[in-house]
Amino acid sequence: MCRSIRTLRPPTTPEVTDEDIRAAALQYVRKVSGFRAPAAHNREVFDQAVDTVAAATQELLNGLQIRGSAARRQAKP
Repeated sequence: MCRSIRTLRPPTTPEVTDEDIRAAALQYVRKVSGFRAPAAHNREVFDQAVDTVAAATQELLNGLQIRGSAARRQAKP
């Protein structure tokens, strides 16, 4: 669906910033709504959707358990 959204989970992306998460959320909301930039009367609901998706994304990333990631970090010099 949103091919320009990149994978944010380790080890694919070792360090994820708030900006990375917000950019992915913005791309998602743009795609779903069909608006690149909403009209003034839709701005509030658009921005709220981006905030909600960003928070859900952060929660998802915080809860994921990646098998072998700890072992890989310890094995690196």
